[in-house]
Amino acid sequence: MTGPQGEPVFLRLGPPPEEPNQFVVEGAPQTYPPEVRARLEVDAKEIIGRYPNKRSALLPLLHLVQGEDSYLTPAGLEFCSEQLELTGAEVSAVASFYTMYRRGPTGDYLVGVCTNTLCAVMGGDAIFDALKDHLGVGNDETTSDGKVTLQHIECNAACDYAPVVMVNWEFFDNQTVESARELVDSLRSGTPKAPTRGAPLCAFRETSRILAGMPDQRPDDGQGGAGAATLAGLRVAQENGMQAPSGPEGQ
Repeated sequence: MTGPQGEPVFLRLGPPPEEPNQFVVEGAPQTYPPEVRARLEVDAKEIIGRYPNKRSALLPLLHLVQGEDSYLTPAGLEFCSEQLELTGAEVSAVASFYTMYRRGPTGDYLVGVCTNTLCAVMGGDAIFDALKDHLGVGNDETTSDGKVTLQHIECNAACDYAPVVMVNWEFFDNQTVESARELVDSLRSGTPKAPTRGAPLCAFRETSRILAGMPDQRPDDGQGGAGAATLAGLRVAQENGMQAPSGPEGQ
């Protein structure tokens, strides 16, 4: 076709070749063998049974197949589609919306460095750059030993503990360049450090199964909960007798 001045205009049809949001990875399984399918169907039946409308089980089922492959594959998407009687387009539309669903093979530990505004100002950018050099990988790349996948995160929703690093979605608060290096070294050596908040770390595939609703065997010693930094505003309000204004008609 031609433009308004008669010059040729070239239109690329379809996604650009560098588009990261496509579930197309060389070597990814296209379908599961019978023994894998049978095993996953047992878990899927348990998950689906929790919902009055079975299509509501799509999010946990996506975590389930991610726990099988470490990322979403054509085989995993096909499995979810068949179990829930959804079209491939319906499954892919949901899967491509959420960043917790991975588009490529993921290491044992997904290390996410927050580089959003507050964490960046407090040192997140420096931490991310240091880890890229230390690990020898770029964003969304995995170390040669398959242990660590490094990723920058837009926000970990923990600004009160900035800068924050998450490993398999567990928090490591108030990080520095040096502590972040020590953290990834502990992951690669097989002696992972304990999160600042939350349960002990497990491998990414097991984390995905836990998010799918499968049993979490990690010890619960009362970790987590709101810390002093999170509750600082509430404490000041209480000390000064401050209360939220009443809504309409005293509500």
